[in-house]
Amino acid sequence: MSSTLPPPRALIAPAETLAIALAGGFAFTFIGFPAGIVSGSVLAVAVAALLGRPVRVPVALARVCYVVVGILLGAVVTPQTLKGFAAWPASVALLMVASIGMILATTSYLRVVHGWDRLSALMGASPGSMAQVIALSSELGADLRAVAIVQTVRVFLLTIGIPGGLALFGLVAPAIPAAQAGAGASSLRDTIVIVAVASAGAVAIARLRVPGGLLFGAMAGSGVLHGSGLVQAALPWWIGSASMLVLGAVIGSRFANATFRLIVGYLGAAFGSFAVSLSIATLFALIATRLFAFPVANVVVAFSPGAQDTMMVLALALNLDPVYVGAHHVARFVVVTFTVAIAARRLTKQKS
Repeated sequence: MSSTLPPPRALIAPAETLAIALAGGFAFTFIGFPAGIVSGSVLAVAVAALLGRPVRVPVALARVCYVVVGILLGAVVTPQTLKGFAAWPASVALLMVASIGMILATTSYLRVVHGWDRLSALMGASPGSMAQVIALSSELGADLRAVAIVQTVRVFLLTIGIPGGLALFGLVAPAIPAAQAGAGASSLRDTIVIVAVASAGAVAIARLRVPGGLLFGAMAGSGVLHGSGLVQAALPWWIGSASMLVLGAVIGSRFANATFRLIVGYLGAAFGSFAVSLSIATLFALIATRLFAFPVANVVVAFSPGAQDTMMVLALALNLDPVYVGAHHVARFVVVTFTVAIAARRLTKQKS
């Protein structure tokens, strides 16, 4: 009779990875770093990967944690939160313009300063949608290694830099919303309903191949239930903390199989393109804060050129408005997906 459980040896690498993530998350939280659970675990696992450790997070575990984080994000939504949705179209439109600006400026930078070919520069300039970018790069013949490193370094810098930058200006909130920490009062029925609806939403959106689909789908299901006032339940705080720790390890593990020498060779392009895209994002974020009365921290994370799921995990860790941040990242995903896909295929046709 064969067992479906993995052999003990196969569990060593994931266990070591999670232990490293826990140590990093605990250290950053202990010193009071904002979103320390996420930032600390990302940094610790990334360093371990670059030192040659076999960092790995089981896919099934990561998927469960994306759903859990989505449920927690949706639990922050209230009927009052949803009333502000009508004021967001102008802000979302501004973000769409910013996304196009980031693509054009960063592509030009990689082309002119680092001599990248047009297709690779376009792929490296894409703000977010990393899974789509890697897939297109592989399919259309871009420099996959260069694109992957530039994209990964950008996500890494944003994950570490945003909490620190917001803390520097006194714009961060507590790591875990107080309302979620008191989940003991939640009824079992409400909890079961939320988990069931959020899981169904996660599966439905993920099947549409939307990056971060599990997280956004779960958030949508949980958000509708909480926003309509049908249920009032939240998961225990420690479940949320553990899930963010795991997802931090997922981000850090993207440096697996990379070496310091390999990354150093692309650091100029990585840091330079990051600076260009962040400058454009900062400019439009400043415009948004001048035109609209949105909290600055919400605008900063909403306009940041990072991966959708990563930015939403930060939104949870920093106690931001998940509906506002999520709406903007979904809009950016739509713009970037169509713009990059159409432009990439045109460039490929011109080469052939």
